[in-house]
Amino acid sequence: MTINSALPSTAGPRQSVALDGSEALRLLGSVSLGRIVFTQHALPTIRPVNHLLDNGSIIIRTHEGSALTSHTRHSNASNGSDRPGGSEGSDGPGVVVAYEADDIDPATRLGWSVVVTGYARLVTDPRELARYRALLHPWVQQTMDYTVRIHPDLVTGIRLIAVDEPVAGPPAAE
Repeated sequence: MTINSALPSTAGPRQSVALDGSEALRLLGSVSLGRIVFTQHALPTIRPVNHLLDNGSIIIRTHEGSALTSHTRHSNASNGSDRPGGSEGSDGPGVVVAYEADDIDPATRLGWSVVVTGYARLVTDPRELARYRALLHPWVQQTMDYTVRIHPDLVTGIRLIAVDEPVAGPPAAE
């Protein structure tokens, strides 16, 4: 049995326009929900999470039993940065992740999508942890005792526009 859940569209042709890194990060910071991608048992794993953008880094909160907490804790421990006073980025890069957020209207099929690839590390500084706990409230009813910072190394994005709209930059690669 096939079920078609697609909305009927009266939208015309669209084109994909590449965003520069700063515009992509600005758009990512304008929404609060995204998806983090990491590997678990050598396979890609995707989780929806809420986030905030702080000084160019993506901040999310996690819980004790999460695979991401485990991976980042292991990375921090192997780099020596889970020691009291350990600092992000000083002893190693962290865990490679991708983070994606978008805002695409299902009726008009216009909007944008941003993907950030970088390194995730546990935040260990008590002042930073307290600050992020006050600023970022998880959407689920679960204790989120850990905070992860994603440092973007590669930022890409596209804007979906109607074909008749003026193009501000080169078309995005497919």
